Amino acid sequence: MVAVDSQGPQDSAVRMFRRERSIPLRGSAAALCNNLSVLQLPSRNLTHFGVVHGPSAQLVSAAPEGVPLAQRQLHAKEGAGVSPPLITQVHWCVLPFRVLLVLTSHRGIQMYESDGSVMVYWHALDSGDASPGTWSGRILVFDIPAKGPNIVLSEELAGHQTPVTDIATEPAQGQDCVADMVTADDSGLLCVWRSGPEFKLLTRIPGFGVPCPSVQLWHGTVAAGYGDGQVRLYEAGTGTLHVQISAHARAICALDLAPEVGKLLSAAEDTFVHIWKLSRSPESGYTEVEHCHGECVPDTQVCGARFCDPSGSSFAVTGYDLAEILRFSSV
Repeated sequence: MVAVDSQGPQDSAVRMFRRERSIPLRGSAAALCNNLSVLQLPSRNLTHFGVVHGPSAQLVSAAPEGVPLAQRQLHAKEGAGVSPPLITQVHWCVLPFRVLLVLTSHRGIQMYESDGSVMVYWHALDSGDASPGTWSGRILVFDIPAKGPNIVLSEELAGHQTPVTDIATEPAQGQDCVADMVTADDSGLLCVWRSGPEFKLLTRIPGFGVPCPSVQLWHGTVAAGYGDGQVRLYEAGTGTLHVQISAHARAICALDLAPEVGKLLSAAEDTFVHIWKLSRSPESGYTEVEHCHGECVPDTQVCGARFCDPSGSSFAVTGYDLAEILRFSSV
């Protein structure tokens, strides 16, 4: 196991990113972890951004130069209850044959066509204190058809005892016994799964007393960001700790991966966004880390950050009480 500190000589590296034109929002991002979702549409030269604000989610489409071209607001379906539900997450789920926009709240799960124009499915959750799929720690698995609204709840996974904070996947590419999903919870526990007709729990990586708000999966490596500012890299199949990074001075609120190049983005409440380069040592087979870039967003409680393309050449950041999406691109 190797320990890495984000402070040190690597922070004096040549600046890799510059600030670009921001994208205005109608309201600021809510103070939620992972409060930014990005969908790139290269064929249309557009990028979609999704941000949660109270009982609604704001969708913005922008051209590469940052000019917003269209905006749409989606609201949480109320279901049973007397008060309007608050949206907890907006996320584009990119499937091999379809892209769905998913909104979650404590009342239910809403699935839309990728542009948010049509809601194709609504799954209501119980209003009790232990609603399946929310505070109970259960994970809901849905069968999604190639088109249309015939979406079916097929399985419930029960690996967690505390609220699930994040889910990450990567294509299994047809390999047997390979981990292709990891889930995290409020206790810091990670569950590593293999998908299929029935999901199989491969390993549980114990927590250590702090939440894990964000998790990613890349080439069999689990990257987990914790409430104490640490980023830990584990072997997905065995749970072996490869690297521990003292990445931030405060709680991490978002991780993201640029899969084409193995870049890892971490953002935290200390106002910093860091970018790391991951690689596999050919000698040991362990994951190695190099710090590439650090960006300070002054006087901002960062709540979301995402790469805007799979090569990691640009990224975007949201903050609480900040009515814009900040954008950065490589120099």
